[in-house]
Amino acid sequence: MFVYQRVRDLREDHDKTQKEIAALLHMQLTVYQRYERGERELPLWAAIQLADYYHVTLDYLVGRSN
Repeated sequence: MFVYQRVRDLREDHDKTQKEIAALLHMQLTVYQRYERGERELPLWAAIQLADYYHVTLDYLVGRSN
């Protein structure tokens, strides 16, 4: 569950909306919202894109490092 909180925190820290990040990932808003709520597992390709976008490591994104 930690990964989903990090994804949300990063988005909010960068003053982005869920709609903007969904567009970045080329997906529907409702799909992205389910990732943030932990209702769906975040696919590896999306995690990589988010880590690159936010300039963090995958380890940070999934809670393996601070």
